Amino acid sequence: MAKILLIRQGHYPLDARLNREIVALTGAGHEVDLICAGFPGQPRSERAPGLRVQRVPISRRRGGPLRYVLEFALFHAAATFVAAALHLRRRYDVVQVNSIPDSLVFAAIVPRLLGARVLLDLCEVMPEFFVTKYGLRPTHPIVRLLGFLEQASIRFASYAITCTEQMRERFVERGASRDKIGVILLAANEERYDPDRIPPAPRQADRLVLICHGTLEEFFGVDTVIRAVALLKDEIAGLELKVYGDGLFRPRLESLATELGVTDRVHFSGGWAPLPELLAALASADAGVVATKRDAFRDLTHTNKMWELIAMRKPAIVSRTRSVEAYFDDSCFQLFESANEHDLARAIRELHADPERGARLARRAAEVSEPYRWVHQRRRYLDAVERLAGAKARGQARRVTAEVVNDP
Repeated sequence: MAKILLIRQGHYPLDARLNREIVALTGAGHEVDLICAGFPGQPRSERAPGLRVQRVPISRRRGGPLRYVLEFALFHAAATFVAAALHLRRRYDVVQVNSIPDSLVFAAIVPRLLGARVLLDLCEVMPEFFVTKYGLRPTHPIVRLLGFLEQASIRFASYAITCTEQMRERFVERGASRDKIGVILLAANEERYDPDRIPPAPRQADRLVLICHGTLEEFFGVDTVIRAVALLKDEIAGLELKVYGDGLFRPRLESLATELGVTDRVHFSGGWAPLPELLAALASADAGVVATKRDAFRDLTHTNKMWELIAMRKPAIVSRTRSVEAYFDDSCFQLFESANEHDLARAIRELHADPERGARLARRAAEVSEPYRWVHQRRRYLDAVERLAGAKARGQARRVTAEVVNDP
């Protein structure tokens, strides 16, 4: 059993990757402390079996780069102080820091100096993230600084993990050692997205119900889906699109549906739906659409929505990105060119014309994704943590041995 400290400028228990890691660690018998951000009204501290949570009342909010830097600096300072104070009392074996940002790993400086091993979970690729989020050039000084901090953070850590092989390749291209970075994919939470609890509805010949779910931001491409529905509205009489989720882009999507005359085909959930309602909607849909718009950042990452559709055994219509095509091919998904409503309309048309194709795609996606399920990735994650904890224990044993041998 090891003592683990986690640091993440996110929110527990809403952060899916963080929550999954905590459940894995506590389920394996490890003692876990967590330093994270807190929403107004959340308790500053909280206890659960095997877990102690310490929230810092500094939460990320939407805004420009300067606001982001200020919020990070405040959280970093607070996390550094709390991590040092906790380590002096509890002497952690491993401190895990989840980006973003990568440089938050330096909040573990005191535990690192006092012998703890540091695991850096690289959840994002910061230079590409800033390029796409803020429209910066790859040569912009801020982007170059982020690349420098990324590499410095990896060197500081004892070991690092990330989410896709494409992300690891990018870190290695900028100078990191390949052997120092492992890949832990974050597939769907199968305890929630369980098709046995809510069996899929049978396909009806005269209908084709599509579903998009998740945060409604421009880069997720729901506007492309609405445009494709408009192209097909006179061709497929029973075509419907259900949109479950919320976000800043929602008013523009609703306006687009009105402008294209498809308000009778495109239905919005009215905000964030409770999980049981979302699961029922996924089960009743004929296919899910993941229309992520391809860019330098999303060519390296996956979306949770894709994994959730696989877990629910739903046929998925997915935009082509480098990271998607590295793991799955046309036998798994109905693929289409990103941000191209005409190619998406072609993909929908083909799926509608062959009712059995959807079932074949869902079965094949489940087969290919078997090694990526969390039941397998969880073991890889625990192995990484436990190797670091064991390395610390071996280092302590060597120091004790050296002191005995050198004792006059």
